[in-house]
Amino acid sequence: MSERWARFVLSTYRWVGAAAFPIVGAYVAFRASKGKEERGRHGERYGNASVARPSGPLVWVHAASVGETSAVTPLVEAIIDTGIHVVLTTGTVTSAKMVQERLGDRVIHQYVPLDLKPAVDRFLTHWQPDLAVICESEIWPMTILELGTRRVPQVLVNGRLSDRSFASWHRRPSIAEALFENLAHVVAQSEVDGERFRALGARPVTVSGNLKVDTAVPPVNNAELAALQRMIGSRKIWAAISTHQGEEAVVAQVHHMLKARHRDLLTIIVPRHPDRAAQIAGEIEKMGMKVALRSRGDQIAPDTDIYLGDTIGDMGLYLRLTEIAFVGRSLTAQGGQNPLEPAMLKSAILSGRNVQNFRDSYQRLIKNGGAKLVRDKDMLAGAVNYLFNNPAERQIMIDAGLKTVEDMRGSLTRTMTALEPFIQPLVLQARLSNREGGWK
Repeated sequence: MSERWARFVLSTYRWVGAAAFPIVGAYVAFRASKGKEERGRHGERYGNASVARPSGPLVWVHAASVGETSAVTPLVEAIIDTGIHVVLTTGTVTSAKMVQERLGDRVIHQYVPLDLKPAVDRFLTHWQPDLAVICESEIWPMTILELGTRRVPQVLVNGRLSDRSFASWHRRPSIAEALFENLAHVVAQSEVDGERFRALGARPVTVSGNLKVDTAVPPVNNAELAALQRMIGSRKIWAAISTHQGEEAVVAQVHHMLKARHRDLLTIIVPRHPDRAAQIAGEIEKMGMKVALRSRGDQIAPDTDIYLGDTIGDMGLYLRLTEIAFVGRSLTAQGGQNPLEPAMLKSAILSGRNVQNFRDSYQRLIKNGGAKLVRDKDMLAGAVNYLFNNPAERQIMIDAGLKTVEDMRGSLTRTMTALEPFIQPLVLQARLSNREGGWK
């Protein structure tokens, strides 16, 4: 939920009470649920559980989408290993598939209920969580207030606040404080994020680093990787990943500029939203370039200019094909995307300058020499060309990125330390429950 909606919903709640939420919630429900759940599971968005609650203590963990789910998975595994049940909610079909692939039946997955009082009430009444763990920047006013009313401890982990979000909340300190005072602990990604949460009234706040650093390297199907490598052969290749509207056209222009010097060039584009693939392909083809789509099973021919990675869950595949990666949402869009995966998979990292949402990671990478920022397509073309022509410098960037990631590790341990006062009583309760054969 955006901060704009958070302020609106919370303001409405404070002034006219819960009676307003059927009206306020109608539009929120439409926006939040459209196309984001599986057929037959729509009821979960309204708090109707599709699975019985297990006996014993239970922790509710929420991660919005794929990135947050990946970040929080090791934390969920650590909680499960203590013997406590976990219900993990996400907001998208793709993140639900990731939960199934990585955690299977070790965790109960549900789609997150809409931030409406009836939906949240039904969800909390059924699951009766002993602890709620929220990942990153998921600020849902009604949910936070209802958990507070029920005296369920809430901990925000891997917490971050962008420049825009912090400024927005800071303009309305009373609303921010009314929400953040319900949080029992905030575990922030960086010192900057920690100071921002403190300024908004959160107490206590500790800093753990980014949980995404402690995730496993993105997986790959080795047979599929080998097949693509055979098609590519010895061609020079670079990738633009997590691109947003407008960036694909810039990347295609860069490809055209570079091809004058590197005749065998192949460019991979992995859009952040694969459902835009047909539109992207059409735009690039109008520029006179040949495009192959992975979703169609297209072959990479000798005259293929652009390989469009329009599938979900294959980032480990695309990044293993290249040693140069441009990370999007940083030239024509703002905020940036996670640069840690390309660093883990041995790519020299390039990015636009608008990387506010991943400021700490980029600062570390740039300081160590693992990433460089570019201001426009000409500078991007120059940087890619330089890295093609200077393999020794490219390797220096790759090594620096790997070292940066290694130096940043440890967030999971620090986060579990922060959660220990909340988890340990539940561990003891679970042991008693197992001995007595009952719950609570």
